Amino acid sequence: MNLGTAEEESTAEEIDIPPDIDWQMLDKSKFFFLGAAMFSGVSASLYPAVVLKTRQQVALSQVSCIKTAIWILKHEGFRGLYRGFGTSLTGTIPARALYMAALEVTKSNVGMAATRLGIPEPSAAAIANAAAGLSAAIAAQMVWTPVDVISQRLMVQCGDSQKVSNAFSCKYLNGIDAFQKILNTDGIRGLYRGFGISILTYAPSNAVWWASYSVAQRLVWSGMGCFLCQKDDERDANGVNVEKNTLRPNAKTVMAVQGASAAMAGGVSALITMPLDTIKTRLQVLDRDENGRKGPSVGQTVRNLVKEGGWMACYRGLGPRWASMSMSATTMITTYEFLKRLSAKNREVLTS
Repeated sequence: MNLGTAEEESTAEEIDIPPDIDWQMLDKSKFFFLGAAMFSGVSASLYPAVVLKTRQQVALSQVSCIKTAIWILKHEGFRGLYRGFGTSLTGTIPARALYMAALEVTKSNVGMAATRLGIPEPSAAAIANAAAGLSAAIAAQMVWTPVDVISQRLMVQCGDSQKVSNAFSCKYLNGIDAFQKILNTDGIRGLYRGFGISILTYAPSNAVWWASYSVAQRLVWSGMGCFLCQKDDERDANGVNVEKNTLRPNAKTVMAVQGASAAMAGGVSALITMPLDTIKTRLQVLDRDENGRKGPSVGQTVRNLVKEGGWMACYRGLGPRWASMSMSATTMITTYEFLKRLSAKNREVLTS
């Protein structure tokens, strides 16, 4: 669906935004192959922020992001910022494929259904994006949750000097070893520890993010898009320039607006879902104790956090997560939109 004009009647000039590329327009094999390569690069660039966020969330006392980073670099080297990355990357590829497929199929179908029901295009776009984000998050969590459990345990082990619980001593050699030990200790349920709260965290978060992204784009276009766009001129039959009442943004402008809109949506989403993410992380990394008792429940985890640092303990790691989600949202959406244009069956759609 096309975003249409920035504000339909509020300005004298319309903004001619390039049309959106839906599921039917994509070359699926190119879409998934290029997507795996591009998002692997994005994941690699943002992974250190995830490690810092996770270390802060499981610490028994408040430790600043900078101190955490310095400690890791001093005692573990640069490789410490990429603990568990191999496992994360292996799971990210199929999870991203599921995410993108569910996202595009849902967005296309819900968008067309909403339009047929007579819902105005801006509202239909927001509804379609929200439904797509919700379904994509649920589908991807089937793969992401076990990957999160394993990679997060690798991230936090050997971190005793930062007042991290001794439950995180070095006991996993690699991702495969962690997988086998978790499976032997807790069974398949151990790999899906925190699955419910992951859905509660990511499904609404994705729905809000994609809906907010759709709305934010319109706000950005209406507020500043007209100042960044180039006038689209035409010549009449005599070769004289005739100025149209339409503004056509170039590719850089479109990318800048998409990135700014994504960062706005990502920052808000990080703030709203931070407590749930902290609880989820603790549930996923805490193992049985030496007496064989199960790890803490959601209620026990919340009580432990409040006991350690009050309700603000639920916001440990907010700085890295805010930065990570904002940067991730910006790079993800610009990469994603670029990927869709590269994967379009008919490249003429880009200039129409």
